[in-house]
Amino acid sequence: MRTAWLAALLACLVAGCASAPPRAPPDALLADRLFAPAREPIRIDDVFAMNDAMRAFLKQDIAAQLRREGPQDGLAHALQQRAQLKLEYDTARTKNAASTFATRSGNCLSLVIMTAAFAKELGLPVVYQNVYVEETWSRNGALLISSGHVNISLGRRLVDVRSSRDISTLTIDFLPAEQISGLRTREVGEATVVAMYANNRAAEALADGRLDDAYAWAAASVRKDPGFAGAYNTLGVVYLRHGDLAEATRVFEQILAGDPRDTRALANLAVAYERQQRSADAQATRLRLASLEPYPPFHFFQLGMAAVQRDDWRTARELFAREVARAETYHEFHFWLGVADWRLGDEAAARRHFALAIDNSQTRGQHDLYAAKLEWLLAHRRQ
Repeated sequence: MRTAWLAALLACLVAGCASAPPRAPPDALLADRLFAPAREPIRIDDVFAMNDAMRAFLKQDIAAQLRREGPQDGLAHALQQRAQLKLEYDTARTKNAASTFATRSGNCLSLVIMTAAFAKELGLPVVYQNVYVEETWSRNGALLISSGHVNISLGRRLVDVRSSRDISTLTIDFLPAEQISGLRTREVGEATVVAMYANNRAAEALADGRLDDAYAWAAASVRKDPGFAGAYNTLGVVYLRHGDLAEATRVFEQILAGDPRDTRALANLAVAYERQQRSADAQATRLRLASLEPYPPFHFFQLGMAAVQRDDWRTARELFAREVARAETYHEFHFWLGVADWRLGDEAAARRHFALAIDNSQTRGQHDLYAAKLEWLLAHRRQ
């Protein structure tokens, strides 16, 4: 069973899309004429820009540490010690360097951008890395979002190198070490990092329903780095949401020309065909997709939610448990598994999954929502 929303719109955040870029020039896939001007400034030139507060942090707050430990180690320790910056991992919005510093929060890309800005100010060489983590998915209404992960390595300034042993780089990652230990990485250029930033902003605008802004950000991403494949899928989804079916079809077909096994493009292309009443093409595309991905993201979760509607909590628990087994860090799966456990009288298991939902929440808003729901359930049980 495949519900309508699950078959529909899938966008990519950060480096979540690994297919080859389309062969057509980027401008051949863009259609500025179809969209109104963006309501927000579409600026990618100031992504790494420093402001006075950031310079004061280097020159005053951690100046002694930078002198004592050297700029490479001093900056790394300042960023990784919560007592100094109190950074909070929050996936709600992708921010530039100045906004990340001001709010002391951000997703992995925002934190990498802020780190790079500080390193550049100190004259440190930087290397950006795409980390090959297991693909993770989240949802926002009808939009499924695939996420990847990036980190950054800091080199030493030539003036600080005293021997051949001093030339090593130091990697900074804002995920726990046990989650990234032993994972493969691939170096990416700064243009790709900026394209990732613009692509994230496009996906966020898309989730908010701001289609003109989403298109402008996606177009900026494609133009900044035509080789960054993730932006093309986001661009196609924007066209699909906007009703530009021919343009969406062209983008997804170009993606598949580069990688016929791209499941995101296949799922979205099937929807584009279906909306153009090209039923045979849609069916053939869905069959190709099913052969590559028999159980797509959120498959068991949606079946579980259908069981909830039938008040069949035992079946719901089994289906939510299957989603947890293949995505054990996704907060929403744990929450609903906890609800099912609670309804079936297993209070200990319910508490455990509610706690995991809170621990794995990706934004402050999610954390507070789950904590409030848990408190309500505990109060309701006490009564």
